[in-house]
Amino acid sequence: MSRRKLRVGVLFGGKSSEHDVSLVSARSVMAAIDKTRYEVVPVGIERDGHWLRGGDPMAQLTAGEYASPLPAAQLAQDAAPPRVDFAFLAGETAVQLVNGASSPMAPQVDIIFPVLHGPMGEDGTVQGLLDLVNIPYVGCGVLASALGMDKLVCKAAFAAQRLPQVPYVGLLRRRWEAEPDAVLAELEAQLPYPMFVKPANMGSSVGISKAHNRLELAAGLHEAARYDRKLVVEQGVDGREIELSVLGNDDDVLVSLPGEVVPGNEFYDYAAKYLLDNSQLLIPAPLTPALTQEAQALARAAYLALDGAGLARVDLLLDRGSERLFINEINTMPGFTSISMYPKLWEASGLAYGALIERLLELALARHADRQRNVTTR
Repeated sequence: MSRRKLRVGVLFGGKSSEHDVSLVSARSVMAAIDKTRYEVVPVGIERDGHWLRGGDPMAQLTAGEYASPLPAAQLAQDAAPPRVDFAFLAGETAVQLVNGASSPMAPQVDIIFPVLHGPMGEDGTVQGLLDLVNIPYVGCGVLASALGMDKLVCKAAFAAQRLPQVPYVGLLRRRWEAEPDAVLAELEAQLPYPMFVKPANMGSSVGISKAHNRLELAAGLHEAARYDRKLVVEQGVDGREIELSVLGNDDDVLVSLPGEVVPGNEFYDYAAKYLLDNSQLLIPAPLTPALTQEAQALARAAYLALDGAGLARVDLLLDRGSERLFINEINTMPGFTSISMYPKLWEASGLAYGALIERLLELALARHADRQRNVTTR
């Protein structure tokens, strides 16, 4: 008797400005999952937070501009995927998707791959939901996801481990709006130009700007404040952008070869990442063996500082003058198309895209099994 395939629920979309980036990543993941071992169950999340299950949620979220790799019979379950008000109902060994009336919407899912970027998906919110219903999922847990999303809290965690970072200042949107002149004067007293201005909780370079003077600094703070109540202002450095991929659970982790992003724009902003074809990815990065080893050690230390699990991409800055490395940030669910930096670095390190997805699913199941060892009674 043949064993039933594991059903992998792939989550995509979400309530985030990175909604569209998530769709692109999820397309690649669903196409590459080994269909001889796994059954893909696509689950889309609309921008307003409603969940779509059945039929082809990806086609609905992309207005049909998508060629699904899923079997026709599976897509025919529903012509238009229903909107789901509450998504998960725990079972003994799996989870069922349900609607507001709690009517089951088969099939069950055995493991979740949350291909969600940004707030309300990559920040621990979905991870907490999955922990509550006790289902395995790919990637970092609640703590690491939340820390990785909040740049200010993440910087504090890195500082506690004495990891090198560029000087920075954190502030609240409320104070910026109440005392703009005082905020600008304080920032100029603490940091030299140029400065980078960022929303604390956002990814894909959304809301990030580079300020060369007070006028640009004010504009940057105004733009970042559109996305978050917490803002980060960092001292700019004449640096090279070095990225590394991390894979593993607990302290049993592997770090890829480093890659380098050579942005087509003044810095690697949203347009340079997703809209323009004017940036270069150098894999491996042209670094000395000593710098390569140092970069890998920093990436591993950053991952462990947050109690990472499954995967993350660690972004570093290499100062051109001093050749000092600084941790820029960590991304706990990096872009996951076949041409994204995270899988490309693993490919260069000897792990192909399909095998990488397989390994991530294995790591998720292993971490979940380890959690089941925790007693919940006295």
